[in-house]
Formats: sequence, structure tokens, C-alpha cells
Amino acid sequence: MNKLEVLKEYFGHSSFREGQEQLIDAILSGRDVLGVMPTSAGKSVCYQVPALMLEGVCIVVSPLISLMKDQVNSLIQSGVRAAYLNSSLTPQQYELAITNASRGVYKLIYVAPERLCTPSFLNFARNVRLSLVAVDEAHCVSQWGQDFRPSYMRIPEFMAQLGYRPPLAAFTATATKEVKTDIAAMLGLMSPLELTTGFDRKNLFFSVVKPKDKLAETIKVIERNEGKCGIIYCSTRKTVEEVCEKLNRKGYSCGRYHAGLSDEERRSTQDDFIYDRIRYITATNAFGMGIDKSNVGFVVHYNCPKNIESYYQEAGRAGRDGSKAECVLLYSPRDIKTNEFLIDQGSDNPDLDPETAAAIRERDYERLRQMSYYCTTTGCLREFILKYFGEANAVGYCGACSNCLTGFEEKDVTVEAQKILSCIFRIKQHHGYAVGAGTVTDVLRGSKSEKIMSKGMNNLSTYGIMQETPSRKIRLIINQLISDGNIRVDGEYNVLVLTGKAKGLLMGGEKLVMKLPKAPQKEKTKPAAGGIYSIDGELFARLKAVRAKLAAKEHMPAYIIFTDTTLRDICAKCPRSKEQLMDCSGIGRSKAERYGQSIIDTLNEYFSEKGEDYQSSLLENMQRAKQAGDGSMLFKLIAFNQGKLSPAEEPLTVSQFCDRLLNQLKISAEKKRLTAVLEGWLIDNRYLIKDIDSGKLRPTALSDSIGIIELDKISQRGTEYKSLVIAPEGQSFIIERVKDIFNVRS
Repeated sequence: MNKLEVLKEYFGHSSFREGQEQLIDAILSGRDVLGVMPTSAGKSVCYQVPALMLEGVCIVVSPLISLMKDQVNSLIQSGVRAAYLNSSLTPQQYELAITNASRGVYKLIYVAPERLCTPSFLNFARNVRLSLVAVDEAHCVSQWGQDFRPSYMRIPEFMAQLGYRPPLAAFTATATKEVKTDIAAMLGLMSPLELTTGFDRKNLFFSVVKPKDKLAETIKVIERNEGKCGIIYCSTRKTVEEVCEKLNRKGYSCGRYHAGLSDEERRSTQDDFIYDRIRYITATNAFGMGIDKSNVGFVVHYNCPKNIESYYQEAGRAGRDGSKAECVLLYSPRDIKTNEFLIDQGSDNPDLDPETAAAIRERDYERLRQMSYYCTTTGCLREFILKYFGEANAVGYCGACSNCLTGFEEKDVTVEAQKILSCIFRIKQHHGYAVGAGTVTDVLRGSKSEKIMSKGMNNLSTYGIMQETPSRKIRLIINQLISDGNIRVDGEYNVLVLTGKAKGLLMGGEKLVMKLPKAPQKEKTKPAAGGIYSIDGELFARLKAVRAKLAAKEHMPAYIIFTDTTLRDICAKCPRSKEQLMDCSGIGRSKAERYGQSIIDTLNEYFSEKGEDYQSSLLENMQRAKQAGDGSMLFKLIAFNQGKLSPAEEPLTVSQFCDRLLNQLKISAEKKRLTAVLEGWLIDNRYLIKDIDSGKLRPTALSDSIGIIELDKISQRGTEYKSLVIAPEGQSFIIERVKDIFNVRS
């Protein structure tokens, strides 16, 4: 078989993704490769396809037991012979696996780096034909990466002890330019094909929130992602315990995971999450590198991580199946102090000489500063991440992050910047030392604090020259000046020092333009796109139920049998034979033979119940929406099927009304986007108003005229509150206008 036939036969895909084919061709030609590809971009296919085409055994070096199990289980389900060798095996199981591997039973062997140079594994590796050595999570080899693992340093030693050298393929999802250089050097890659396909995960929505109550904000994320699994990362074990306990107390099915728990509890919690026995997990960064669970709908960072690399890798565990997912960072300035403490604690590495330890600590402080700039930037969050990883052409507006969808506008802040730079200069000139951003802000705003007055800073010429400017705006401009290289942050106390570049702003006629929040009254709701999970929610639910039964029978996580993406494709294509089933994404011959009949029987039974014309009308509806030009398919389907919509007999909240629209059309979709557009239309037409402080919707003088009212209600705790609802006549009013609301033309 050629490479495309292998891809289709075993993995159920008809074409390669960006970068895969070039990397595969290089490996097949015997060349080393270094592939940097974002999570879910298909790194594993790049070495699995060559492994199936080349004679011999492929060794895959992988850092985590859970990752090995997932990969091997997925391969076996796809009809590929594979095994793993790690500490989860008993001595007898390990010996049996080595014996089978020596006899050529497996095409791929996953192994922990610690085992590479053990006598038994070296003996095996020297006496079989190795087709390829693949290194997953290759950034672990670099001391400058975020997950340095000394055991990865054994890989070159292992390669040197082989009778001959097979191609070496290294892959990672997160690597700066420095880390990529380190990977190539430390692993001894020989004239490798280096390919970076980009770091962008277009299906992820990024947001930074500065909440007064982090737990309440986390619950908001959970509730708007109803029915989805989620990971909540915390910086300390104590926070993991507290958040987990509070969520369970409020009725959310949540587990905990950190290094202070027993191996058994960690293993049990991870299995419960992987097998969907619990929906949420609170964890430190000890959890999850390489976790392949495809149906994670959101990742919340309860605390600010130590660096962008860790954040992006952890956030990337959301939406691995390509579905839209949410990545929320709950930021508090106190998180920075916690991370500084963790950096200091982690610097006591006995394997490092003092000079190297100090250099790594300083690097960690710099990366933490970059993380704090991400949390406070007013620019596009996606652009910030992509530029950090070296993508110079990142677009400044992505439309899928909290900053891009919040009211920001470009402002010339040159004069304000000059005042800030002058203040930093004057403080150093008159007092002989530099100070931090907080002190600079206090001087500029004319603070009468004891610290300012006792040091005589009130006598500076820059004292009070920005007293009318809010502190937050001054800090935003300071952050921008740091980001642009006009100010350098120095030392243990993060003092501000002018760089040579600052002269351009102070005296060289240069300008500083940056994004700043618009005044609240200028905010305007921006329409959002609508994402369909399934054109037929009822059929999608039945297929998920069948998948659950198959998974239970096989003792496998459901997503290894079929991902949600595969089930959605089945709903869209409605295959009626095993051959047609193989046209659906992610279904190769092995899965079609193993599970195909169960899927086909389910489809036949469903369409038999619905009548002869149901399937054809379903497909025609989808085709019509596809051909209708630009715009969201979800919104077009709702507009085209306006005649099938009817109001309820009782008042409904906006969210309940959107549920009703989807249920009436049997569409399983991303309701929050539908809700956002409807609320936006009601706000734009002055039927509702959003409270600036609380963010809650309030009625206007026009609300009652279309049937939007407030009802008095009592919570389970006995607290009285008001609920904004749409009466039946208001629902009819909206239904009559769905084409205008969703901007759809027939």
C-alpha cells in the first residue's frame, strides 16, 4: 500500500493535513525530521504511517503512561499491532511484551525514556530491525523548555549503542526558536527536515477574566458548556483540593489530581475522567501532558500559569477533536507572586551547577513576565501567543478571543507614554535607584501615601501630571512600553529601567498607538458564528448511546471507539453500508468491520421509524444550507425552517427559548452562540440593555411592547430574585423575524 492507502485503510482519512505528507516523505527517504505542529494537528500520523510502510519495528519514546495507553489502544482499534513498555506492567507482562516484540508481533513499541538504556531493552533493540525512532513531546529534552526531563537525555546514548542508526523523528506542539535549536542539538538530529506548521488552534476561544469570585466564574464556564467535560488547572495542591470540594458540594461531578495523592488515586481519577464517569477534574500541571481525550469542551486556568508554553499546552487539551472549545484564564495579580515562589522553590535542582540554575531561574522569571503581559494585554490574545512562538505574520484581530470581542479601539497614547518614561527617568535621576510600576503609577497620579511623601517623590516634576488618568490605563501603557522594548524589567523586585529605544518616543518623534478599552456606552454586541454538532440531535444522541455500549464492551474510552467528529460526520452522510461508512472521517477498515454493523443497524432502525422521506429531506436541508452562500449554517437552517417553529405556552428565558428552537428542528448545536446573537439583536434594537457592572440583561421601556417581562422568583435557598423571560407573544415576535435576526436571505 502507498501512504494514502495506509492513511485510509487504518486511520479513515482520505487526505493528509498540512505538513504531514512532507514529514512522512522525509522519514520514508531515511531522513531525520523535527516537526512542530499544534495539538490535534496529527503529529502521531507522521510517524505511524511510515512505521506501517517500513520493514521492522518503530520505537516511540513517550513521557507518560496515560499517553502511551491511549495511543496503543487507538492503534489496536484501527487494526495496528502495537504495545507499550512502562512501569504499569508487571515483570511477567514486560517480559512477554519484549518476547513478542522480538518475534516481530508489533509494528510500534511505545517506551518510557527511562527504559531505553536498560539491559533488557537494549538487548531487544540491538537484535531486531528498527525502522524508525520517534520522540514524542520532544521539548522535554531541552533545559530551556517548560517540561525538561533528564531521562530524555538518554535518547542520544541509546541511539549510540545500536548496531546501526535508523531515522530519528522528533515532534512537539510547543517550542520557541531556542527550544527547537536545542532539540536538534541535544537529540543529535542529522540534517533534519525542520517543519513548523504553525501554532494556531482556530477552534479554541481564548479569554482572560479578572473576576472578583473565581469559583463563581468557573461555575459560569461549566454552565455555559453544559454537557461537556472540562479541566480546571490550579497552581497549588491546596487550591486543587478546595475547588474540587466546593464544586462537588454544589453538585458538579468533579475529581482531583495532583502529585501529593497516591498513585492509585491519581490513576483512578484519571480513568474516571477518561471514561466519562466524572465530567470535571481539578488538577495541577502534574495532570495531562499528551492526554488524548478528545471531548474536552473547556479548560479553565484557575490561576495564571508560569509561562506561555505551559499555558498553551494545557489549554490545548480542549477541542482535540476539532470541535469549538473554550480556554479561560482567571487572572489575579496575586498569582504572579505565587509563581515567583514556585520558581524559587523549583530552582534547587541538585543536577544543575549554580550558574546554570541561576540562568534557568532568570529565564523562568522572564517567561513569567511574558505570561503576565498576556493576562493584561488589550490586543488580540491569539496574536500574542502566536507571536511569542515566532509567527511574525499573526493577524491582529482573530474574532475568537475575549479581547477581540470586547470593545477596544486604537488610541494615540504618545503623550501619556512620554510622561511615564519621563517619570521613570526622573525617579532614577533624583533618587539613584529604579522603582516598580506601582510606585511610578502612584507618582504620576499624585499619591499622598506615606511611601511617596517620605521619600520626597512628591517634589519630582512628574508628580501628579497624570492625576486624571485611571491607574489601570497607566499600567496598560506601561505594559505596552515593556512589550515594545522601551522599558526593561530588572531584578528581584521587577523595577523599571529605560532602554535605548525609549529615546525614540521621548525625543525622536516616534508615536505609540495601542488598543484601549472603549467607553462602555460605545460597546456594541458583535454577532457570533453558530457551530452545529449534528443536523439531527436525536440521531446524534442515539449514535452516542451505541458508542457508549461498544466502549463498555471493549473496556475502552468512548472517544477511542469513535470521536464526536466521526459521529457528526455519520449524521451528515447517513451511510447505509460498511463501505459507505468508511467515507466518514476517522473510520478505517478495522473499525468499519468491528463496529460498522452496529452503526448501520442504528441508522436503519432510526430512518425506519421516521419514514421513507426523512433521510432525503434531512440531506436536502443540509445541502440547501451549504449552497446558500456566506453565513452560519446553523442560522440558515433555523431561518429556512421558520415554518416549523412555534412558541411555547409558558414564558421562557432567552436560553430556554434557544433550546426550544434547536429541539423543534432536532439540531444539536452550540447554543451559546445562538443565544449571543439573539441577545445582541434584542440589545441593538433596544428591547434589552446590558448592565455595565454586572453584565446582566435588564428590560427597557420597549421590552413590554414585544412580550419581554421580569418575573419574581424564589431560589432553592429562599432568596428572592427577578428572572427575565420572553412571554409566548414575545416568542412569536422573534420567530417571525428570525431571518432578520440571523441576517439570512432566502
